[in-house]
Amino acid sequence: MFRIKTLNKISPAGLSVLEQSRFAVSSDLTDEDGVLVRSADMHAYAFPDSLRAIARAGAGTNNIPVDRCSEAGIVVFNTPGANANAVKELAVCGLLLASRKVVDGAAWVRTQAGMGADVEQAVEKGKSQFVGPELMGKTLGVVGLGAIGVQVANIATKLGMTVYGYDPFLSVDAALSLSRLVHRALDLETIYKNCDYITVHVPLTPDTRGMICTDSIQMMKGGVRILNLARGGLVNDDDMLLALESGKVAAYVTDFPNNKIVQGKNVIPIPHLGASSPESEENCAVMAAQQLREYLENGNIKNSVNLPTLEQEWSGIARLCIIHRNIPGTIAGITKVLSEENVNVENMTNKSKKDYAYTVVDINAKIKDLVVDEIRAIDGVLRVRFLSH
Repeated sequence: MFRIKTLNKISPAGLSVLEQSRFAVSSDLTDEDGVLVRSADMHAYAFPDSLRAIARAGAGTNNIPVDRCSEAGIVVFNTPGANANAVKELAVCGLLLASRKVVDGAAWVRTQAGMGADVEQAVEKGKSQFVGPELMGKTLGVVGLGAIGVQVANIATKLGMTVYGYDPFLSVDAALSLSRLVHRALDLETIYKNCDYITVHVPLTPDTRGMICTDSIQMMKGGVRILNLARGGLVNDDDMLLALESGKVAAYVTDFPNNKIVQGKNVIPIPHLGASSPESEENCAVMAAQQLREYLENGNIKNSVNLPTLEQEWSGIARLCIIHRNIPGTIAGITKVLSEENVNVENMTNKSKKDYAYTVVDINAKIKDLVVDEIRAIDGVLRVRFLSH
C-alpha cells in the first residue's frame, strides 16, 4: 500500500482518485511515498527515504525545493491548465477593473452613504470622476501563451480587442488552440510598443524576474494598463510605483499584493484569487492525484517540472524505473548489469530534461535485489524503483 501525506486540505474529488485499497492518505502519517500539496512551504521539509514524488495541486512550484528534490530522485508534478479557466475569467475581470474604475467608484459610493448623502443624487453628480475606456477597439498584449495565456488571448478577441501574443517556447498544443485572430509577436518590444493593455502569464525564472521594469515600461505607450496574475516578482515594484505616479502606467492589477505595492496610485490589489474557485481547486486536486497515482503504480511521468515526460505501456512482468543524471554511460551501465544477470529487455525508453534523465525498462523476469543494488551503484543513478505488473 502506498502512503500519501497531504500538507493542505485537498478536494475530496482529488482524494477519491486514490483508492483506499491501494493508498493510505492522511495529513499526519510518516514514511510517505508521496505528498499532495497546494500552498504549504516545503523548503524546510525533511524528505524521508521513502518519498518518491510530490504533486502540487496548482501550476506554480515556488513552495517546493525542486533542485533538492531532483538530487534526491524525487519527481515533482504540477497541474498546468487545471486552473486555466479560473485565471482566464479573473483576467477578464482585471481588464475591466483596470479600465472602468469600478473599485474606486464602489468605495466612493459607500463613503457617500456613510456621510448621510442622498446616494442617488450623489452618484449622478460624482460619477464623471470614475469614467474609463471600453475594451473594444483597444490592443492587448499577452506575454506567455501557455494554457492560461492562450485562453486569455482567445477571449480578448471576442471582446473586440486586437490581440498580440508573445511566447518563444510556444508548444504545438498551444499553437493549435490559439485563435487565428491573435497576432504572433516575434519579440517583447512589439508587445510593449503597440499595446494599450499588457498581461503577463509566464513562470518566475531568473530570466523573467523583474521583466516589467523601467527599461520595459519606457518602451510602452503612455497610459498603458498592466495585469500580473501570474507570479509575484515578475514586476519590479519600485519601478512600477514610479510609472504609476508619473501616469506612464494608468493602472496596475496584481494578484500578488505586498505592503509596498498597495500604496501605489491606481493599483488594484487582488488577494491571490487566480485559482481560487471551487472548480479550479477540484480540477487541480484530481489532476495532481492522477499523476501521483500513475507514477507510483506504473512509473509513468506526465507534467513533471524536474523530469521528462515518459509514458510507456507495459510489455513485461516487471519494470525498472531509474532516475539518473543526464550523463554518458548510464544507459550502457544499466544494460550491462541486466545482460550479466541474463535478464532480457522487452522494452526500454529513455528521456532527458536538462541535467536529469529518466529510464524505464520492462523485463520478463523477476530479478534479485542484488541487481537493483548494482544499478543503484552506477555513476549518476539517483533512484531505482522495481515494479511488478
